[in-house]
Amino acid sequence: MKLTVLVPIYNEVHTIREILKRVKAMDLADEILLIDDGSVDGTRDILKEYDGLEPFRVILHESNQGKGAAVRTGIKNATGDVLLIQDADLEYDPRDYPKLLQPLEEGLADVVYGSRFLGAPHRVAMFWHMIANKLLTLMTNILYDTILTDMETGYKVFRKEIVDDFPLHAKRFEFEPEFTAKILKRGVRIFEVPISFNPRDYEEGKKIGLSDAFEAIWALLKYRFVD
Repeated sequence: MKLTVLVPIYNEVHTIREILKRVKAMDLADEILLIDDGSVDGTRDILKEYDGLEPFRVILHESNQGKGAAVRTGIKNATGDVLLIQDADLEYDPRDYPKLLQPLEEGLADVVYGSRFLGAPHRVAMFWHMIANKLLTLMTNILYDTILTDMETGYKVFRKEIVDDFPLHAKRFEFEPEFTAKILKRGVRIFEVPISFNPRDYEEGKKIGLSDAFEAIWALLKYRFVD
């Protein structure tokens, strides 16, 4: 099972070296795709250090398009059998990779979600952000008749073959509901495992806001009825 880690990146000059160090230290990824989505803060200068250095590959967007667009570029260019999405902001801990991969290795699932709400250690912060996440997950469960605990999680791991036969359109953070809606409609086997979480706040550079919640709601409703 060849693992590709997809790292969508936008203006993460303060965290990019550390997260790549942590990903590499796990020694599980056969390929680490760094997809820079038009960074303007010096991140691209750092990425030059990794270009051509195994197992890293650097892909540059000419302009900022959004996380969803970066992930889609990563999926298109990945050579692994299994893809794992890793945000570049240190909120998610690569030490959780073994538990994320285990259901796939054991043949129990085709997609694994790392849930922030299943009891693993986490930083205490941002009550209303948590409520928004839970409400979006509840809406997902009602619309798609499922029992997820964390639809919006950034840790999504999946066999590449499952996304080869359906289109993904998301450009921004609506990637999470679009991806979830489409795999649920197709009856793909999903497993959830608890992950640790260290959320940063808006002063620290968090990029998800209220407008993204409305985009997620629209995506959940739209993809319930169309592809």
